[in-house]
Amino acid sequence: MIHTVYLDDEYVNVKKILKEIHLQKEGVRFYNTTSNNNAPKGYMTSEEFRKQAIIKVNTFCKENGIL
Repeated sequence: MIHTVYLDDEYVNVKKILKEIHLQKEGVRFYNTTSNNNAPKGYMTSEEFRKQAIIKVNTFCKENGIL
């Protein structure tokens, strides 16, 4: 049986649990959505975000006479 668990590693006790889980040699697999360039549906990659932010900042500045 496979269990999907979501852990927030900002909490000290979760960091301790993660350290213990990482010691397991078998039966544990980590999936990190940020390790590939395909963002989950409804999200964008950091690169896409940067591009959109630059476009929006430039548009705002041009519309308000800053650039």
